[in-house]
Amino acid sequence: MNYYIGVDVGTTSTKAVLYDDQAHVLTTSKQGYTLYRDPSGMAEQDPDQLVAAVEKVIHDAAAQADLKQGQLLAVSFSSANQSVILLDQDFHPQSRVMTWADTRARKVAAKLKSSAQGKQIYLKTGTPIHPMSPLTKLMWLHETDADKLEQAAYIGDIKSYLFYRLFGVFKVDISIASCTGMMNINSADWDPEALQLAHVQASQLPKIVAGTHQEVGLRHQAQVKMGIPADTPFVYGAFDGALSNLGVGALSQDTVAITIGTSAAVRVVTDHPVIDPQQRLFCYAVDNGLWVIGGPLNNGGDVFQWAVEHLVDASAVKNEGIDAYALANEVIANVPAGSYGLIFNPYLGGERAPLWNANARGSFFGLSQLHTRADMLRAVMEGICMNINSVFKAVRELVGEPKSVTATGGFAQSAVWKQMLADVLNYPVEIPQSFESGCLAAVVMAMKSIGQVKDLAIVDKFIGDKETYQPDAAIAAVYQQYQPVFEQVVTLLSPLYGRITDLQQANS
Repeated sequence: MNYYIGVDVGTTSTKAVLYDDQAHVLTTSKQGYTLYRDPSGMAEQDPDQLVAAVEKVIHDAAAQADLKQGQLLAVSFSSANQSVILLDQDFHPQSRVMTWADTRARKVAAKLKSSAQGKQIYLKTGTPIHPMSPLTKLMWLHETDADKLEQAAYIGDIKSYLFYRLFGVFKVDISIASCTGMMNINSADWDPEALQLAHVQASQLPKIVAGTHQEVGLRHQAQVKMGIPADTPFVYGAFDGALSNLGVGALSQDTVAITIGTSAAVRVVTDHPVIDPQQRLFCYAVDNGLWVIGGPLNNGGDVFQWAVEHLVDASAVKNEGIDAYALANEVIANVPAGSYGLIFNPYLGGERAPLWNANARGSFFGLSQLHTRADMLRAVMEGICMNINSVFKAVRELVGEPKSVTATGGFAQSAVWKQMLADVLNYPVEIPQSFESGCLAAVVMAMKSIGQVKDLAIVDKFIGDKETYQPDAAIAAVYQQYQPVFEQVVTLLSPLYGRITDLQQANS
């Protein structure tokens, strides 16, 4: 038997999945690490903890493979994007990793976004102006700690640093580079104007390579820790969002892929770049001839978790011995669509698409004495779905009507939520069998890299059955009345988001 390992390097943990050559999952391994946060918006990782986690999960996954009777054909990576790490001349970290979730650059981003230059940078790079992007992070570092930035010999990210530690090379795949706000999507190279804004030189940044690019020749120390052959090919892969599309077979603009986990996203893959004149969506290169257009949303399952913790009757959970989430879903199912005229804007953690406003905050609109906690619970779930629908509408405007919508993520454990998504979108929603789509997609890229397959579309062979949720016409009609009100409330409140955020921070 031959094997592959797909690795998903995330914000708070890394996971490895061991596959056979038919992409059957044989075992998984997971290792967590700390995400350091503070009230300023800091969200950082320790780069050495992350490397150690990657080495451990690969070791643990490979230990389940019989390498005497078979071969580990490749290891390939899905990873979070939009991270920044400062390195010295010897590639030693001079800082922790600033993750995508770090929002300290919000004022710098707001100023750039409101300028003509900001829009020009967006049009060239396809990366919305937002504190998540490495461009604005570096601008913020120059403004707040210029000496530290000037002392950095190299500027890396999670993946380029990881590959340096494993192989001694400083490279990054095109999809990660495309998410930085500093890569020109037309030239597929670092953009001089963006680099000038960021106060860095192209020579300080990793070399951009294809997602199927591979490295061979593990450094001895890494090879010993992982316990795999030193000549095992390591394939760069892509960022997690792009691989989520590939992992469910959404490889053309006919299929929109929606993910609702802790956060959420709406994405579609095209064979050409598509830029949104209204700057609501990103456009990132995935690999040669493939781009992904869409929007990430900060607020998904984490908002529902907040609602369950604060709105579910704790005494009922304790007395009846029922799971809080099961009770929440039961309660929600008994409230009619529209929650008796209650609308929830789910911006508990700021928002990326479609607002790109780190100061956005949540709100209930229409709340009256007649509303109950059950109504509020349903309104929260509906608000998450309507927010997703705002991005879905923008994707359809730019790319055209899809033939199918596929959705994955933790939300799929709730039948109520799956049906609600179909009703709010007013589209049939296909839910694939549960599997690790990011790791699977990374492995398919590895298969292409080593010549085992010719086309990434082979992933369709590995995807299991799907269940389809059809929208209920009457309920969908209700949501079509509520959606414009949901969006208008956001428009009216947007001018106040910055002010309320300042007040919250002043009193924190």
